[in-house]
Amino acid sequence: MKKAATIISVRDLNLYYGKKRSLKSISLNFYKNEITALIGPSGSGKSTLLRSINRMNDLVPDVTITGSIFYNGQDIYGPRVDTVNLRKEIGMVFQQPNPFPFSIYENVIYGLRLKGIRDKKVLSEAVEKSLKDVGIWNDVKDKLQQNALGLSGGEQQRLCIARVLAVDSEVILLDEPTSALDPISSGKIENLLLELKNRYTLIIVTHNMQQASRISNRTAYFLDGKLTEYDKTKRIFMTPQKQETEDYITGKFG
Repeated sequence: MKKAATIISVRDLNLYYGKKRSLKSISLNFYKNEITALIGPSGSGKSTLLRSINRMNDLVPDVTITGSIFYNGQDIYGPRVDTVNLRKEIGMVFQQPNPFPFSIYENVIYGLRLKGIRDKKVLSEAVEKSLKDVGIWNDVKDKLQQNALGLSGGEQQRLCIARVLAVDSEVILLDEPTSALDPISSGKIENLLLELKNRYTLIIVTHNMQQASRISNRTAYFLDGKLTEYDKTKRIFMTPQKQETEDYITGKFG
């Protein structure tokens, strides 16, 4: 069996909000074309790690970070890293769908316009491809100039994923992307993520244990800012090595 290729490597990562240490010596690898689930109670460090992977925490005041995160062999906290380019390659989808208050078309090509692309043919092709990739092209192709805020919650979240895909992201970070959606919309997003992993690497924070077990290749369990256990998802759910992991995934706490 072919060994999975490492795309992101976290090494001895510590993060402080002021004097509070929110990540404690985190080390783990993320693998290409896999879905990795980050699970654990609220405040355990999952979303903090996710936002560290594309330097979103740079935008938070009074943050101190030590350690390294390597993306395709380059330390993303190195002095020569362009954070704008980094966030194009490592895209982010948030808990609440956050389309911009303009047309569906303009939402999808937002990142391409930032790149300076003006060719209408290129932009239109990117819109069609990205919306087809997320499975809503047939539903919206005749209303691309309508305001994106008129879409349903599930459609808005797919649109936000399409916005990430349009700029050719290689990694997609998802912070509880289905928690604000109904079960049918959530199921559609899960199926979409399973399709996307053939071309992208996905890292998802979720509080839904069934979701983690259904869609992820690997699962990392966090507690109090520490990585408690990390393994293939089947092993984590069937034979966890730590009692804290078992207690969490069986619902005894959290």
